[in-house]
Amino acid sequence: MNGKVNEDNGRIERRAFLSRSAAVAAGIGATALTGIAAAATPDAIEEAVAKVGRLPRRKLGTSGREIAMVVGAFVWPSDLVEAGARCGMNYWHRVNGFKTIPPAILKNREAHYCQVSVDRVRGNHETGQIVEEEHYQYVKQALRDTGLSYFDDMQFRFGYHTAAEVKQNRGMIRAFERLKKEGVVKHLCLSQHSYNGNALVPGGQSAPEVLTALIEDGAYEHYQIMYSYGDDKASSDAIALAKRKGQGVIAMKTGRGVGRMGEDAAFMKRLPAGTTPHRALVRWLAAETPLDAVTVNTQTLEQFVENYAGMGAPLKAEERRAIEMMRAYADQRACRLCNECMEGCRQQINIADIMRYERYARDYKDIRAARYLYAKLPRQGDACTACGECPAKCPQGLRIPEKLAEIHRLLA
Repeated sequence: MNGKVNEDNGRIERRAFLSRSAAVAAGIGATALTGIAAAATPDAIEEAVAKVGRLPRRKLGTSGREIAMVVGAFVWPSDLVEAGARCGMNYWHRVNGFKTIPPAILKNREAHYCQVSVDRVRGNHETGQIVEEEHYQYVKQALRDTGLSYFDDMQFRFGYHTAAEVKQNRGMIRAFERLKKEGVVKHLCLSQHSYNGNALVPGGQSAPEVLTALIEDGAYEHYQIMYSYGDDKASSDAIALAKRKGQGVIAMKTGRGVGRMGEDAAFMKRLPAGTTPHRALVRWLAAETPLDAVTVNTQTLEQFVENYAGMGAPLKAEERRAIEMMRAYADQRACRLCNECMEGCRQQINIADIMRYERYARDYKDIRAARYLYAKLPRQGDACTACGECPAKCPQGLRIPEKLAEIHRLLA
């Protein structure tokens, strides 16, 4: 898809949706939808930078590059990019999504690592193909569109369907090698989703299974994976293997249920004094995990300060208690997106996508995008017949049929 609408399969890639949604900038989730927000004053940016301070850094895999533990993204408004850069943020996800590269990056380009994100072609991440020449040409066009002379990282977004595909289809890797020889990309990375149980991907495997094959293969330098608090031994094992091999790991989809917690007055009242869900989450990710960096939903300068002030400091006792409370809360409400429940679904419902769109709506406050994407699903939550197959497979014990009905009421 490479950032373009695919009319054939009725889906729209997120960047294309964002670019179409400028007209709703005054509506719910406008900042997340458009990357447009009321510009903050220089004094407000200065105050935020002073409160957050220098962000901690870690080395990213075998490249030895030191990156800030917070990854910025193309949906960030200019004031956040400016504040982030001044706090030492230097890795930017999907810079080819920016309408124009922010001045905070361009004025010191060599100090920043800019990533171009590349999708499958001739379909979406489930039905599309890996085609060397088309990926090669896409990156060349992205260079012309952004005006950059090179990208530091080339990312294969959504990743492989199976471990076998890693070995059998080297098209993305060959495209990278050609581009690297020309000096227009430097490093190869990947973000990996789960495809086990996905009706559109026969034989699809889980993200940890595919990651294990990728790590052993060694063609990619670092990986972006879904990771948050909770008992996810398979993902933890994959991260540990990557670290042993000297490969980097960046966590995405880290805020499982966090947005819902902040709006639950009863839960917030029980939370230890002086803590907030986002701040506890970020400090836990930085202090208690082997991750090299994380992505955390951030839309305003106020959230920037709440999320990142004190990041890198040892976890306090009250923050540790908050994480345990957050884990218990999320396990009862927010799906981990492991796909385990989808295997054997008689209606072939993509439960994980529906749960992911619920995150957009409830945790990221991006209800318009969630509703738009939900409308494009071939089978929505109301297709569930409550046959009883999926709850038994859910490692969290979620009442999935009830969840699907609830999400359908929210998003339909």
